[in-house]
Amino acid sequence: DVFEQPQHVGHKKIEFHISTEIPAVLQINSEKEERNGKRVYLYASTEEINNTGFGRIFPAPSSNDKMETEEEDDEIPSEFISRKDLEKNRLSREEMEKFSVFKNYEPGDPNCRIYVKNLAKQVQEKDLKFIFGRYVDFQSEVERNMFDIRLMKEGRMKGQAFIGLPNEKAAAKALKEANGYVLFEKPMVVQFARSARPKQDANEGKRKK
Repeated sequence: DVFEQPQHVGHKKIEFHISTEIPAVLQINSEKEERNGKRVYLYASTEEINNTGFGRIFPAPSSNDKMETEEEDDEIPSEFISRKDLEKNRLSREEMEKFSVFKNYEPGDPNCRIYVKNLAKQVQEKDLKFIFGRYVDFQSEVERNMFDIRLMKEGRMKGQAFIGLPNEKAAAKALKEANGYVLFEKPMVVQFARSARPKQDANEGKRKK
């Protein structure tokens, strides 16, 4: 009996009209529960703002929401670099002109193999895969097999690499987006490869003349 008498008192909580803030909070919590965690943007009424209440209340975006927007924008698996990061760390055309490695730069004749030079000594194959893997559909066995990275680590060709991509279109896209990308504080020079064999220096000399 003692516990039955005041049982309805608890349900009258916060309806003392002390201020409009408390019911607003309760309402927000109940709406959140009813919508089962869906993203909802809730705004306080003008009265609540005038009463210097909580103002605007935004639920913190979940990590799932962020991942969904990234995949929609780029549609590239997260294990590869995003287009935004490529653009952010790539030199502009004006900046490239200040580097001697870009002097007399020519992309070469389009094909499915690209040549990369001016690589920092710290660069490893996994770094190149992180960048150029975004141009390969790893769901396709054919494309996966055609993706090939040959990083030169010794001798005269040190700091250079040949990368085989699935097709000419992918190679052209890679050249356009990755040329001038600063990797380990050195901008990469990306061109179409003249041949699979490492005779790029001689060919470059002919092309410049």
